[in-house]
Amino acid sequence: MQRYHSKANFLIGLYLSIFTANYERPKAFILTAKRIVLIGGPSTGKTTLLNALKEKGYPCLDEVSREVIKAAQQEGIEQLFLTEPLLFSDKLLERRIQQYLDAGALDAEYVFIDRGIPDVSAYMDFIGQEYPDRFTKANSTYRYDKIFLLPLWRDIHVTDKERYESFEEAVKIQDELLKTYRSCGYTPIEVPKVPVEDRLDFILKHITL
Repeated sequence: MQRYHSKANFLIGLYLSIFTANYERPKAFILTAKRIVLIGGPSTGKTTLLNALKEKGYPCLDEVSREVIKAAQQEGIEQLFLTEPLLFSDKLLERRIQQYLDAGALDAEYVFIDRGIPDVSAYMDFIGQEYPDRFTKANSTYRYDKIFLLPLWRDIHVTDKERYESFEEAVKIQDELLKTYRSCGYTPIEVPKVPVEDRLDFILKHITL
């Protein structure tokens, strides 16, 4: 990744990449693999479950927000989402759309994705950030095949430099996620609070229902 010499140049670089991004689905793009999305508030076990799916040989796409956060932190911006929420969300939208397209190109029956495009607008709703209609347009343009919701689970909730939300904040985020995905026409399937092996079995039994 290109290294910027100052916070200002880093932000300029982000804006330039956003302005040149193409948010429209390529007309010639052929969809193949079914896109299965894992959603849920911070620290609900999505990454652990995704790793279990990888071990079973399923293609999985990791959460991309950490890449954006870490890139900003390397330039001295500790929490880009808090200081420049719209810029952060634009960059995240760009990467999630690319991830969506990458998923469709995989030679597989199913591909599992950690968070989807509607997460972006849901998080902005959580902080009360206004945003242009390209975010809601993306929610309706890029459609997933099935959504699994991991419920909040206080026993496994932890925080770190990327997951800084308290459990109480996670509750509010979860509410926004559910509201956003339901408004997009999805019916998220709740994964039970059981050991990861049982969560894995639950998902694999429900992806074809």
